[in-house]
Amino acid sequence: MKKIFLDGYNGFVGTNLIFTFSKDYILIKYDKNTKIVIESDVVIHLAGKAHDIKNVAKPEEYYKVNTEFTKEVYNSFLASNAKVFITLSSVKAVADVVYEELSEEVTPSPSTHYGKSKFLAEQYILSQYIPCGKRVYILRPCMIHGPGCKGNLSLLYSFISKGLPWPLGVIENSRSYLSIENLCFIVRELIEREDIPSGVYNVADDVPLSTYEVINLIAESKGDPPPKIINLSKTFISIIARLGDFFKLPINSERLQKLTDSYVVSTAKIKVAIGKPLPVSSRDGMLSTFKSFY
Repeated sequence: MKKIFLDGYNGFVGTNLIFTFSKDYILIKYDKNTKIVIESDVVIHLAGKAHDIKNVAKPEEYYKVNTEFTKEVYNSFLASNAKVFITLSSVKAVADVVYEELSEEVTPSPSTHYGKSKFLAEQYILSQYIPCGKRVYILRPCMIHGPGCKGNLSLLYSFISKGLPWPLGVIENSRSYLSIENLCFIVRELIEREDIPSGVYNVADDVPLSTYEVINLIAESKGDPPPKIINLSKTFISIIARLGDFFKLPINSERLQKLTDSYVVSTAKIKVAIGKPLPVSSRDGMLSTFKSFY
């Protein structure tokens, strides 16, 4: 039975990996503030400073955790007998705004400290020689969701569940999401197979969804009719969001951007590498997430 060194195991992704992998692998959980000792076959590096929507985190916190700690873990992997290294970066290491489809070939230009710290970690890993017999994977997920997740989808669910009309009908968009079940499937494939080349891979569900489709899935998960739609002007919506920035309201400019902007991620590279369909469709994965909220 393979041994997996796992850090960041208390987070959403970590707890789901433990639940999914605990019967098939020996999981060695790393506790922070202790010496990094890797005596395993696989390293899964999840620990990181998440993006702070409220903008209260200090910039140096991102670089300390997302960049410097990643370097420490990766150096320990290179010096160990472990064969596989998997780390979660982010699509935000490339771009915060996407006008077309985001592929691995796009030149990174992150604009936030979160994105920059993730990109610097990627650069360090890619700059190091990979010894023969080792495989290294940098995964760039988009918004990850699943039972128990929090954040923007939970906020959207709470809003729609109140029976309130959706006020942003004037906005048309398309966004990529990632079911936790599909992420766990991809990680397992990377662990078990030796034919998947090292490299950077975007990871997302098979089909992007519009916010309108997402709110309809919320209603469907509850057995409710689709919510009523109101077409407020974009100018009025922007004013409300800016007021949210100032008064620290649940809806602010950044959350509005995540709910309404388009952000489509290309997964052609990982699909070719794995050569298998993802186990959960975009629609079914989202329904499973919403059904867990009530």
